[in-house]
Amino acid sequence: MIVLKKMRKQFQYSIQEVEPFISWAYFYHAWQMSGKSEKDRADLRKDAEQTLRQLRGQYTTKAVFGLYDAYADGDDIIVEGVRLPMLRQQRPTTPGSPCLCLADFIMPETASKKDTIGVFAATVEMRMETEHHADPYQRMMVQTLADRLAEATTEKMHQEVRTKYWGYAPYEQLSMEELLRGAFLGIRPAVGYPSMPDASINFLIQQIVDMGSIGIHLTENGAMRPHASVSGLMIAHPKARYFDVGPVGDDQLADYATRRGIPLELARRFLASNLI
Repeated sequence: MIVLKKMRKQFQYSIQEVEPFISWAYFYHAWQMSGKSEKDRADLRKDAEQTLRQLRGQYTTKAVFGLYDAYADGDDIIVEGVRLPMLRQQRPTTPGSPCLCLADFIMPETASKKDTIGVFAATVEMRMETEHHADPYQRMMVQTLADRLAEATTEKMHQEVRTKYWGYAPYEQLSMEELLRGAFLGIRPAVGYPSMPDASINFLIQQIVDMGSIGIHLTENGAMRPHASVSGLMIAHPKARYFDVGPVGDDQLADYATRRGIPLELARRFLASNLI
């Protein structure tokens, strides 16, 4: 059993440090390269790598994470006195399987030992999204690379957390391919993704780990600026896995609004894309 003290750390990475962690599959997806020839993909990759060489030394990426005591209270996760309401699938992933909620992978308060959770955010410098306007192609190239670099920063940070700072997987030896397909122990659900679709959860994460300290600011709906930013949780449970919350019915919407302590119509706005 690893006994942890509460911990918060902040990082600044060079482009060279995070570049190996880029998922090129998602980069190609952003450029809608499905069905394109290998030559087209190779040419695009060549342009991207040339752009990355130009970005080296001009920009950095940043990340912050905290490790905290946590416990589950029903479908909520309590971290540092902050209640993070989670959503549960209303339809199982496969027939006969349980309807999952991220709180399922955190021990309840009544457990015999404390559980730990990680809370994180990562981003690029805002200048990456506001410069390069003179050339539309270069602007799109830099913006799509910025998205990938923010994700790559999260990937590198999480590897360091697992093997060093949290240390629950100290002997992890994964290839980059294994790493990028999520073959590591535990999960890293991100805000706005299928397991945690409500972007306004960022307001609660901000209370736990100061995203402003690395230059992230939130819109009125909880979207992050710079756009190339990622936030979420790190969960170490060996059986934790990703899932899609999917459609949210009126009953769960009302329950979620109550647990969030917000008006029903505001919850409806935050979860508009997931409502039945």
